[in-house]
Amino acid sequence: MRVSVSVLALLTATALPAADLRTHGERSDYRETGRYAEVERLCKDFQSAYPAQVRCFTFGTSPEGRPMWAISANAKGVLTPEKVRSAELPVLLFQGGIHAGEIDGKDAGFRVLRELLKKPTADSLLQKQVLLFVPVFNVDGHERFAAWNRPNQRGPAEMGWRTTGQNFNLNRDYMKADAPEMQHMLDLVQAWDPLFYVDLHVTDGAQFRHDISVQVEPKFAGDAGLQTVGRQFQDGVLAELRQGGSLPLPYYPSFIENDNPASGFADGVSTPRFSTGYFLLRNRFGVLVETHSWKTYPQRVDTTARSIHAMLTLVAGNAKAWQAQARAADAAAAKLGGQPVALDYTHSPKARSIDFFGYAYTRTPSDVSGGLMTRYDENTPEVWTLPLFDDIQPKLTLTAPRGGYLIPPIYAAKLGPQLARHGIAFTPMNNPQMLAVSEFRAESATFSKASFESRQTLSVTGQWQAARSDIPAGTLFVPIAQPKARLVMALLEPEAPDSYLSWGLFNNHFERKEYMEDYVAEAVAREMLKDPAIKAGFDERLADDQAFAESPQQRLDFFAQRHASWDTRYRLYPVRRTETIIRP
Repeated sequence: MRVSVSVLALLTATALPAADLRTHGERSDYRETGRYAEVERLCKDFQSAYPAQVRCFTFGTSPEGRPMWAISANAKGVLTPEKVRSAELPVLLFQGGIHAGEIDGKDAGFRVLRELLKKPTADSLLQKQVLLFVPVFNVDGHERFAAWNRPNQRGPAEMGWRTTGQNFNLNRDYMKADAPEMQHMLDLVQAWDPLFYVDLHVTDGAQFRHDISVQVEPKFAGDAGLQTVGRQFQDGVLAELRQGGSLPLPYYPSFIENDNPASGFADGVSTPRFSTGYFLLRNRFGVLVETHSWKTYPQRVDTTARSIHAMLTLVAGNAKAWQAQARAADAAAAKLGGQPVALDYTHSPKARSIDFFGYAYTRTPSDVSGGLMTRYDENTPEVWTLPLFDDIQPKLTLTAPRGGYLIPPIYAAKLGPQLARHGIAFTPMNNPQMLAVSEFRAESATFSKASFESRQTLSVTGQWQAARSDIPAGTLFVPIAQPKARLVMALLEPEAPDSYLSWGLFNNHFERKEYMEDYVAEAVAREMLKDPAIKAGFDERLADDQAFAESPQQRLDFFAQRHASWDTRYRLYPVRRTETIIRP
């Protein structure tokens, strides 16, 4: 019997198995994890298998030239930002591999996605939300593959590296956004506006029985209504995990004193260089998932998958109410002008005792390090009674300006695109104006002694003082009356922990550039001492300040600072505040 070529081709095609949507990790029983090429293959295969429910796309290119892949999934075909806005569906962005050695989220996310898509459409959790999945954020670090990249982690056999090809730790970069990868991520966030941003990690640290921690913000900070939702969401996820056999924690299990279990733990609010601290400033939810590094890779992937499923379940059941609360938070933030706003947090000395599921351990002197070393016995479970410091209080609270901030033209070209990337609105001033403003002059300015994430950071103290100033055309007016008002303040208030100033963008303004020669200062001082007020002030410092009295340089500087040649812009922050709402 002769069979035509076309019929034979059809028979052959229909006989071929469907694309294998399992990861290499799953096929190896999670002894291993796949390379980045697998992410691209699976992304495209999911779209091919479910063209009406899945979209595969890139949202940037890494410095080493790798495409950054993302997947959107929804049972109704809502797969683009435009359709999301039209359908008013919540977006949950699950991000894996920001630290590419902590890769549980990649394998877990693909598994959950496959399981969700296999269910009948009517029963799918993807009916009421959009799942946006970035399997690997740090794609260049992912390909720096080796067996010992995470020496304190049990599996997989090989994994990626913590930092990017440019050696940035992306989990410190949300505010300054130096890394191209972070710039692409913020563009993705701005386009999709996820209600929840879920950052999937693996812990460092001690050996104990707890297998996962889930932290959520807003919970202690940010909009009060969102804090209530954040606590509800966290409680719900933890309850689901406990039902599945986990021992979850609502705080990050890092000892207050390194390597000393007896020191206990502290909860808190991360500064916005981290995802959880950043997204509360956007009136959205940042979720940090940390599986425990000493659990095996199969255990960690399973636990991560269950946490993802729990989050999707909770949002599906509360989508409309939680979206409404986020919109209310946006509206409330636009009215923060003149109100106190907390920009940094700490815990009080108040602690409560908790039961913590650990193992027997000893702390004995080490002949290797010379210090005390903790050794754990995983064959002997113990319940530790430890202090938990979770009474969280504002550490820095500032009153928001009623108008906004004024960025001078010399910084407009640099800061304008950065503000836009964060979704912050601003308006260039077309005409010069004389305005009542506030200016910040630092009383102290301390530069970091070492570089941190490629920056020399700066810490200042000082006060805003009323002034009148000529504001030139081209100045950027950044109004406080906008949904991201908290983010505006966190970036532009000089004392905020992750402000542009703290990250070293304005260091030049806090460096003294002009000096009076000592022999000139000596002559100037003798002339200035003829002024009774100056002499009285000098004599008082000599009597009251021994360090001043013993320092020739400080004594001469006393006069230099009061001389007409002194730089009046020294330690003057170039960004101003105004109580006036500016029209272009």
